[in-house]
Formats: sequence, C-alpha cells, structure tokens
Amino acid sequence: MSEQNLPVAAEIQTRLLRSPYHQWLGLKVLSVGEGEITLQATWREEWSVNPDNPYTHGGILAALIDLTADWALVSYTGRGVPTVDLRVDYHRPAIQGDLTIRGKVVKAGKQLSVAEARIEDAQGVLLASGRGVYLTTPPKA
Repeated sequence: MSEQNLPVAAEIQTRLLRSPYHQWLGLKVLSVGEGEITLQATWREEWSVNPDNPYTHGGILAALIDLTADWALVSYTGRGVPTVDLRVDYHRPAIQGDLTIRGKVVKAGKQLSVAEARIEDAQGVLLASGRGVYLTTPPKA
C-alpha cells in the first residue's frame, strides 16, 4: 500500500471507536505510522480481578494485545483482518492505571501476516507482550 493511501491517526480513531467494546476500553490513538500504532487504554475499575488488589484481568490484556496488533496491520493494509492465532506473555501485574500499547507489523504476507504488541504502564514498564497471526488475504470482490 502506498503511503498516500494509509489511514491517518484521526481516521483510525474514528474507525476504532465504532466498536462499543473499544469505546468501553477507552481507546485513544496516540500515534500511527506504516505498520505501527500506539494506543492508550483508560483503566476501568471493572478490569480489576480483585477489589482488594486492583490488578487488571489477563483477558483484558490479551484483548489489548490482539486489537493493537490487528490495528497495526490496519495502518499497513487499510483494512481490518481476522485473528488466526494469538500468543500472550504476562510479565508483571497491570496495577490500576492507564495503559500504553505499542503494535507493529513483523511480517506482512499475501495470505497471513504477523504483528506484535507490548503493553506498558505509565512509567514505561513492560507488563505484557504478544504476537498474533492474521489473515490478510484480500477480500473477494
């Protein structure tokens, strides 16, 4: 895809927030480049596993890894793509607070592509990382 056809941050923000789930996650596009995206997720009390120890449920972190890697591919292909496989590694508990998620395309293929994402806290500490395989076969006309 040529650079002039790539979606800009404001366009990706609009498309991203069409999803009620993405709205609930409080997603904001911080930056976008060809094959790269940085998002912020606004922490919600509902993410907490235990009110006495408010760390974020791993399922929320996995969803953030998946959608950020997917949207890194959107920044490259201009369209959303379905997840084929996903792996997530949890490095530290994500304690109450907003999260920054950085996604990038590792390999863009004609049928399958690979993208990865990293979740960091407000201090830039790595909390979780992951890699996904996505179906990038062009849609049938």
